[in-house]
Amino acid sequence: MTTPQNPSAAQNPATTPDASTAPGSQGLPALSPEQTRERALAVLAEMERVIVGKRGPLTLVLLGILADGHVLLEDLPGLGKTLLARSFARTLGLRFTRVQFTPDLLPQDLTGASIYHQKTGEFAFQQGPVFTQLLLADEINRTPPKTQAALLEAMEERQVSADGVTRALPAPFVVLATENPIEYEGTYPLPEAQLDRFVLRTRLGYLTAELEADMVRRRLDRGAERPVPNQVVEPAELLAMSASLEQVEVHDDVLAYVVALVQATREHPKAQVGASPRGTLAVTQLARGAAVLAGRDYVTPEDVQQVAVAALGHRLVLRPELWVRRVSGEDVITELLGRVPTPSTRIFDRSGVAR
Repeated sequence: MTTPQNPSAAQNPATTPDASTAPGSQGLPALSPEQTRERALAVLAEMERVIVGKRGPLTLVLLGILADGHVLLEDLPGLGKTLLARSFARTLGLRFTRVQFTPDLLPQDLTGASIYHQKTGEFAFQQGPVFTQLLLADEINRTPPKTQAALLEAMEERQVSADGVTRALPAPFVVLATENPIEYEGTYPLPEAQLDRFVLRTRLGYLTAELEADMVRRRLDRGAERPVPNQVVEPAELLAMSASLEQVEVHDDVLAYVVALVQATREHPKAQVGASPRGTLAVTQLARGAAVLAGRDYVTPEDVQQVAVAALGHRLVLRPELWVRRVSGEDVITELLGRVPTPSTRIFDRSGVAR
């Protein structure tokens, strides 16, 4: 198994590797998909010890991390988004940083800036909070587009450029961003270019009455002590888990199905702009992760359907009049999943042999 490298760091001689924050970038343990499944299920079990009744969203967030992507959590306040991010950082052994995005947040507040030191008479770069392993960008839509754009390079290239020097971010590097879908005053909607950088968008939603009572019961039983999950994997293991997805086969028929879904978004009458090729890659990689969690080393159409709504819904730009009718990108993808022909579920081996 090859060790994932930051391609930008390899190509750009000005890149300064952050050696102190790159655990696992060398000598990764090779993991099979089955070993990845065991660890992923252990992570989810530990997360469910802290977060009640959210197996679906937790699974999607973990799939996004395994796909080496960033995740957008869109939901109302008080539903556990911050707890989810902090708990994932704990179980995955990642250094955690939270940044509250506000209207006066400047790009250098996020990426860092050069500071003049009177003793030495020289400028030295002071790293910003983006130099971490799991960054919680809380209420990302409350900061102006200029600061939002400062995250683009970090999210896509895993690096920060400042003062003519490009500095690599730690590995793994994950952004979990949150936004409130009901408050519009004082907010700045994320541009399509930035939305496209998120491998998926998901929501937590309200608990059922039974699960909400269970959540309160757990709080009463443990007292005022905050729930703290245990660490399950090391950062180097997480990198190896992501790398193991490359062993999962995607048959040509399944790949054609993914492409047909994405192309259908571009031709849909409700969409001004359909999903990008980056969306196609996201669905494919997330489906590989779903296959691993299901105990397979090949992708089925059901894996694609499991992740397609979360991976593609936020990438669509719908016609303005549909906003009044509360039609969302997720609604369009759900409709397409019922309309685009699904390939046979018997042939998935790359050689064409039924499995």
